[in-house]
Amino acid sequence: MQVKELPTVRFVYLDNNATTPVHPQVLERYLSCCREQWGNPSSIHWAGRESRGALETAREQVARFCGSDSSEVIFTSGGTEADNLAIKGVAAASLRRGRHIITTAVEHPAVLASCLTLEQQGYEITRLTVDSLGMIDLNRLEAAITPETILISAMYANNETGVIFPVAAIGALAARHRIPFHCDGVQAAGWLPLNCRDLGVGLLSLSGHKLQAPKGVGALIARAGVRLHPILHGGAQERNRRAGTENLPAIVAFGEACALIAFSREGDSQRVRLLRDRLERGILLLWPGALVNGHPLERLPNTVNISFPGARVDTLLASLDLLGIAASSGAACSSGTVRHSPVLAAMGISPETAGASVRFSLGRDTVAEDIEYVLELLPAIRERLTVDPTRGS
Repeated sequence: MQVKELPTVRFVYLDNNATTPVHPQVLERYLSCCREQWGNPSSIHWAGRESRGALETAREQVARFCGSDSSEVIFTSGGTEADNLAIKGVAAASLRRGRHIITTAVEHPAVLASCLTLEQQGYEITRLTVDSLGMIDLNRLEAAITPETILISAMYANNETGVIFPVAAIGALAARHRIPFHCDGVQAAGWLPLNCRDLGVGLLSLSGHKLQAPKGVGALIARAGVRLHPILHGGAQERNRRAGTENLPAIVAFGEACALIAFSREGDSQRVRLLRDRLERGILLLWPGALVNGHPLERLPNTVNISFPGARVDTLLASLDLLGIAASSGAACSSGTVRHSPVLAAMGISPETAGASVRFSLGRDTVAEDIEYVLELLPAIRERLTVDPTRGS
């Protein structure tokens, strides 16, 4: 009897929407800052001045990356803090105008939790639903606006499905009604054109570790004219908008990552889209009944969320992991366990289908051999996970 040889285990990372590996050039900039610009940027002596120069260079790099002015860049500890500062900061600055905020049901937990906190303090929150493809209805958005509306918060692209919202249209709508527009751009920044002026975005959240920079750094772009109160109090850092000594090594690394991605974003997006499409076509061919969750066209070039009928997401992810393939349910909580996705639920997807859904998110380091490895192993995984339990051995 001939035994089929198993392929050599290959480590394939397809969870880049969760975090990305630090780029070697970005890491070197981080380390050089630790070695050479270790002074406190707020100090007035030579060591502080050197660090201040590095800080402002990074600020200019981030500003160029997203089409803003350097004075509009507020460095934070990441996307979560940026979302909190945008939502709570605008709310605190707008008490005389109103207490109504519009967001969507598929936002990142940092946005939804910030809104829930304000709701518990007496604010009115409208959470717009999406259609079966994960898309927002602009007519419903405009209909939700009231004289009390102080903020619209809608993401650029969804972290679980990759669905891209019509951000420029939302920005134009918000401008017509003279309402600040906050956009969580964390997932989109690495793959899509990003210009705050063109998109009509007043507040934009960014996260370093989604852009091949270290964890623990991000930014909120707060356009001139947007009133914003700080949520951290202490020193006068970041023009009195975010207290605390800046995490300079991470910030300069973040700036370096933005400069690198700005240069390569278009080419990377085109290349990775082809790999994503190859993976998607292969899965749909090899797994009967498999279904893509999300809009077929308005989707990040690196992301595909697929339901695998007959499988449970926890066992499927474990099977992939045993073979060196890292993917995600798209809804892992901080403890690393799997829970049903509120994003898929908001799209009207059944718990059974959602419970068999996996997110594959490719990165700049993904190559064709990675995709072929996944597709080569998939038939054996399907046979093992979807076997009829009533059939005899």
